[in-house]
Amino acid sequence: MAAVAQMHTVQAANPARLRVSEIFYSLQGETRTVGWPTVFVRLTGCPLRCEYCDTEYAFSGGRWMELDGIAAEVTAYGARHVTVTGGEPLAQKNCLKLLVRLCDVGYEVSLETSGAIDIQDVDPRVIKVVDLKTPGSGEVDKNRYENMDHLGRADQVKFVICDRVDYEWASNVLERYQLARRCEVLFSPSHKQLAAGLLADWVLADRLPVRLQIQLHKYLWGDVPGR
Repeated sequence: MAAVAQMHTVQAANPARLRVSEIFYSLQGETRTVGWPTVFVRLTGCPLRCEYCDTEYAFSGGRWMELDGIAAEVTAYGARHVTVTGGEPLAQKNCLKLLVRLCDVGYEVSLETSGAIDIQDVDPRVIKVVDLKTPGSGEVDKNRYENMDHLGRADQVKFVICDRVDYEWASNVLERYQLARRCEVLFSPSHKQLAAGLLADWVLADRLPVRLQIQLHKYLWGDVPGR
């Protein structure tokens, strides 16, 4: 009994915490909830180095926060939607506990993940947005295709398209894994590498069952961190 009591004391003294790059309130710029006021919890760290990454500042730094503190800061904004992002949020194991905590409170929670890390333990209430890496990202070999088996109708797969090679590759993956039957599929032009109109023409010409998306926040505020 003494050993059990001691274990509980240690756990209480070391509550779950995460290194957080930033918590901010903005409009969701992508995915199915685009345009909705959303609280973003951006976690620090990422094992990938994509060519087009626009959040390199989240690779390091940040502040250690306990889950209670994160939840309190999220609550202060009074929003319905919460997105946990990065970096790569699942690179921190306690991200799973944060997702459960946010769902338990009653938020509509989405997770933006590269798909390079196993997603099978993510709370089923969470909308998973899996960013499959195209050849143009420079990290295509990091894709964990086993994750496709853990996607449901509420989830989404995103492809950031840099050029025609990426488009053809993504179209092949779409067909090979029958992604449109599993979940919603998003094709997004790389902000500085491919014109959205050109990608739209390709999607229409091939009658792909995908949603074209642009990054709304980039058109509203440009490349401003925390927007």
